[in-house]
Amino acid sequence: MKIRLITLFFLASIFSMKVYGQESGAPQSAAQANNPLANMTALNFHNYYIPRLTDAPKDAYLNNAWVRFAKPISEGKWLLRVSAPLNTTGIPDPVDGTVNSINGLGDVNAFMSYNFVSKPTATVGIGPNLTAPTASESALGTGKWQGGFAMVAFIAKSAVFQFGGLVTWQTSFAGDSDRSGTNVAAVQPFYFWQLGKGTYLRGAPIWAFDFKNDALSVPLGLGIGKVVKVENTMFNLFIEPQYSLLHAGTQPQFQLFTGINLQFMGK
Repeated sequence: MKIRLITLFFLASIFSMKVYGQESGAPQSAAQANNPLANMTALNFHNYYIPRLTDAPKDAYLNNAWVRFAKPISEGKWLLRVSAPLNTTGIPDPVDGTVNSINGLGDVNAFMSYNFVSKPTATVGIGPNLTAPTASESALGTGKWQGGFAMVAFIAKSAVFQFGGLVTWQTSFAGDSDRSGTNVAAVQPFYFWQLGKGTYLRGAPIWAFDFKNDALSVPLGLGIGKVVKVENTMFNLFIEPQYSLLHAGTQPQFQLFTGINLQFMGK
């Protein structure tokens, strides 16, 4: 999947040299292409390829793919986002070193954001956050129902530079009594610098904090993306290497974040 996303990225870069410049409102469309609270139905395909983990055997790896669907409600005052993970874990056998892979569905997450600020230049929302224990294998999920909140903001006052962040917190309240409880938070700053013709520099690392197990991960990301508008659909392709600056416990040391975002703008 990682190779396919990179290939699609470069094909879109060549194709969009002609397509993007022909569309009206291109700079504003590029600025809104990374807005998680945009008043548009969106479908995202994201992938985190993690070839190196801290405090783990040398050959251990992870691959986390996400399918995310976002739907604005009540003319954009509310936004529902549902995320389904498809995870792979590779764990070396302690005896012969053979890497055993486990693949399957992880825990599905959803949050509903009330956008109390909803302007073209600034969007801010907050709402409940819920994760269901849907994992197909115990190693791919927590076995717990988790609830909390999510708060997100996106500032696009400049057509060149946009920034914002997503903050979530959740803790377990029901589920498998044999599994340990959860108390986790995540902070995702994001920043985008428009280079023109739909190309932009980007960063959207997720800083994860596991209060229950005294684990954390604080990566820094810097990548490149391309926005292509074709009729009423905005295609946003990107690739972003991320490296952990601070970590405790078994966490990603290096990961490659790739994705394709689709926004359906309507007529």
